[in-house]
Amino acid sequence: MGGFRRKDIAPAFCLSFRETTHCFIGYCGRMILHRTQRMSGREPHEHHRPATPLELLFDLTFVVAFSIAGNEFAHLVAEGHFGSAIAAFGLAMFSVCWAWINFSWFGSAYDTDDWLYRVLTLVQMVGVVVFSLGIPDMFKSVDSGGVFEGKVIVAGYIIMRLALVAQWLRVAAHDTQRRSTALSYATTLLIAQAVWVILTFFLSLSVPAFYAAALIAFAIELLGPYLAERKGGTPWHPHHIAERYGLLAIIALGEGVVGTVASVSAFIKASGWSLDALLLAAAGIGLTFSMWWIYFALPFGAFLHHHRDRSFFWGYGHMVLFAAIAATGAGLHVAGYYIEHKSHISNVATLMSVAIPVMLFIASVFVIYGRLAGRLEPSHKWQLLAACAFAAVAVALSMAGVSPVYCLLVLVLAPVAIVVGYEWSGHQHIAARLEESSRHG
Repeated sequence: MGGFRRKDIAPAFCLSFRETTHCFIGYCGRMILHRTQRMSGREPHEHHRPATPLELLFDLTFVVAFSIAGNEFAHLVAEGHFGSAIAAFGLAMFSVCWAWINFSWFGSAYDTDDWLYRVLTLVQMVGVVVFSLGIPDMFKSVDSGGVFEGKVIVAGYIIMRLALVAQWLRVAAHDTQRRSTALSYATTLLIAQAVWVILTFFLSLSVPAFYAAALIAFAIELLGPYLAERKGGTPWHPHHIAERYGLLAIIALGEGVVGTVASVSAFIKASGWSLDALLLAAAGIGLTFSMWWIYFALPFGAFLHHHRDRSFFWGYGHMVLFAAIAATGAGLHVAGYYIEHKSHISNVATLMSVAIPVMLFIASVFVIYGRLAGRLEPSHKWQLLAACAFAAVAVALSMAGVSPVYCLLVLVLAPVAIVVGYEWSGHQHIAARLEESSRHG
């Protein structure tokens, strides 16, 4: 014991302490389930790639955006301010849908589900909420025709986009093979946001002037992904992205349910429960259900698997389709205003507020399918003619003064004609086209 000295054990103790510390840190790292990972890209053909719970939660924020935009749109239409209603609704739907599309395609290619990915997704959700809160003021400014008021919606939009820029910079740091693509995405996003900031925060533009100048930002937003993907495609998953679009379609269809409840509630308030109230509920839900049937009858994921080069038109075209679905729900809300005698438009205009978006939805589905599959099927022409005929009959009845309830019931037959055509023989033609795509795709 006489030879024992403290300085003899100090080096050994320090080494042991460092090793213990490193082991502890490593153990804690293994305990953290969602620790950061490299964004090197997902496998584009991995089996069983469903939407994640985080993606479903993210989508819920768009329920609010769709609902507020739909309510404001219905209010302006009921007032007879059709031009301002379409202009404001178009801007709101483009901005919301475009931000959702960019997030979904990025997630399909690079979702790591680590804590940083989750936090940046949270930031984007906050941006959607901020954007939604600014929608009413934007509609009012567009309707007034004075200075465009879009500071809140642009602020929310920028929050969403800057979070996505951070994600693309992560990809640029990790995925060396696609670094140029990631940087192109980040650059075009930043340029577009700079344009939006200048237009909204530094210039006091009238509504017409703002829309004219906004074409520059729109062009940058739309061209950005196209230019970036030409430098090297991202590893998005065709079936996953098709499911993601289907989920947003369901959210948009929810506006049809909301619009039906609004119109039926107005009818009951005005006339009480009756057969007409039940028929009105059947008409609204029938429209929503038949539109759902049409959309999900088409195997978009399988076609995207064989034709990845046609994805841009498919993805961009859905913005019109989503807007048409949401506008249909808003149109049903307009019918509620009419029944309550709170609108300043005619019976015909009320029906047209539903009929136009329904037919726009049908046309969008066929155009998107025709571009993705290569061409329309022969049966599609007859289905479209039948749908147009039923819509024309509904409008004619409305012009003759028939109750909106019965006009809506006839209008339901327009999408139902598409459903019947698909079930009768259309599914066989689509299956044959898909088989042809699998051989030559």
